[in-house]
Amino acid sequence: MTGPSRHFVLAAGGTGGHLTPAFALAHALERRGHHVALITDKRGAAIPGKPDFLTAHVLPAGRFGKNPLHWFKGVAAVLEGRRMALRLFESFQPTAVVGFGGYPALPALLAARAAGIASVIHEQNAVLGRVNRLLAGRVDAIATAYPEVERLKPSWAEKVHLVGNPVRPQVLSLREEPFPAFTQDGLLRVLVTGGSQGARVLSEIVPDGLAMLQPALRSRLQVTQQCRAEDLEAVRQRYANHGIPAELGTYFDDMAGRLADAHLFIGRAGASTIAELTAVGRPAILVPLPIATDDHQAANTREIVKAGGARAIRQHKFTAKELAKQIQAMAQHPETLATAAHAAWNCGRPKAAEDLADLVESFGGAPIQDVIRVGRTAPAASGATASAGTARMEGDETVFGPLAQHLAQFAGGRS
Repeated sequence: MTGPSRHFVLAAGGTGGHLTPAFALAHALERRGHHVALITDKRGAAIPGKPDFLTAHVLPAGRFGKNPLHWFKGVAAVLEGRRMALRLFESFQPTAVVGFGGYPALPALLAARAAGIASVIHEQNAVLGRVNRLLAGRVDAIATAYPEVERLKPSWAEKVHLVGNPVRPQVLSLREEPFPAFTQDGLLRVLVTGGSQGARVLSEIVPDGLAMLQPALRSRLQVTQQCRAEDLEAVRQRYANHGIPAELGTYFDDMAGRLADAHLFIGRAGASTIAELTAVGRPAILVPLPIATDDHQAANTREIVKAGGARAIRQHKFTAKELAKQIQAMAQHPETLATAAHAAWNCGRPKAAEDLADLVESFGGAPIQDVIRVGRTAPAASGATASAGTARMEGDETVFGPLAQHLAQFAGGRS
C-alpha cells in the first residue's frame, strides 16, 4: 500500500489482448490496497482469468463498420454507455479511468472527461489503435508498450510514458529461469501457436518447413503445435508422413510451461505474444498477420528483430524453404540460439504492471513516479489532475463531433 485507498476504473474490449494487461494492472492496484472495477462487453465479463475481486460492468459501446448507415446505431450505443458510465462514476467515485483499447473503452473515457476524472490510455501495440487514437488528445496520460509507436502525434509527447505490456504472473515468474539447455546433440523443442484459434498458414507451412531441415537437426526435433480443430488431423498426418514427433492440440492449459521448455517459438506477432517472449527470453520466428489494421503486427516485431531476438517473415514470403533456412541459421549452433534468447530477454519490461500502476496511482496523489518515459520530463501529477478537474460537463453533440469526423477513417479497423 503506497497511500490512502482509492478507486480506479479499467475499461477494455473483450479480447485477451486488451484484457490481459488490464487484469495485470488490477492485481497491482489491488495489492496496493485500492478498489478496482472493470467496464467491458459481454465477452470480457465472461473471459477466463478475470480476477475474482474485479467486478465487471457491461456497458453498450457500439461498433462502427464500413456502412455509414450503421453509424447512427453505433453512436446511440456509445451515448448510452457514456450515460451509464457517468452513473457508475457517481457511486464509485474513481480517481482515474484507464482505457486499454477496444470499443468498451470509448464511452467510459468520454464519461471520465465529462465528469472531470483523470484518464489514462494504455496501447499494447506499436501502432496506436483507433479508439486510443481518437481519445489520445483528450486523456491525461498515454502509456505505451514500445519505445516507438506509430500514429502518436508529437504534440502528445509530454504525456507519453513507456511502461511495457504487462504479462501473466505465471509467465513473468519464468524470467529468472535460465534458457533450457540446448546442446549439439540434444532435443530442439519448437513451440508453434497462431493465437487462440491457431493459424492455418502455420499448419500448412511449418510441418513441411521442419521436414526440410538438415538431417542432423531434423532428427532432434520435438514439436508442440496449436491448430484449428478442423486442421488437426491433416497436420497430424503431415508430421507422421515426415516422421517428426509432434504434440498437437487446439488449446493448451499449460502454455506458460510449454513456453518455459521451448528453444524456439514460431507464430504470430500479437502484442501479448511479443510481451511474453521478451519476458521469458525466447527466440522466435514471427509471421505477422497480414490483415492486421495498420500492419500493427509487423510494427510489433521491430524492436525484438532489431535486437537480434527474433526473425520476421512476411506471410507472402513464408514458405517451407524460407522457414527451414531461418531455423537452420538460428539453431545450427547452440550458442546462436542462446544469444538470440538473451537478446529477446533484454527487450522485456518485467515491471510493466508496476510501472503502469505507479503512473495511474499518481493521479490524485503524489507526483508522477519514476516511470521510464518517451519524450521530455514528466510534469507534476497535480498539473495533469488539475487539467482533468477543470473539464466541464459536455453535451453529447460536443463530445461526438470529433467521433463523427473520424468514423470513416477508423471504420473496419482494429479498435
